[in-house]
Amino acid sequence: MAPGASKAIGAIRRAGIYGLLSYSGLVLINNSGLELSNMWVAYLPMFVAVYVLTQWADRRWLMRQQQNDKSQ
Repeated sequence: MAPGASKAIGAIRRAGIYGLLSYSGLVLINNSGLELSNMWVAYLPMFVAVYVLTQWADRRWLMRQQQNDKSQ
């Protein structure tokens, strides 16, 4: 696979993970019954956590993929 293609696939993978986690977080917060005057008090930590989890999940994905490539 060409280096440019693998970068594009990685970006799409991270965007998918981030989209899934952030949508789930928004649904959780919006359905939690919180009625804060400024909802960013809840959203900001959620988006930071989503970013951290996205980076962690992407690294785990790459590690597993590299291990599978080495074992084959």
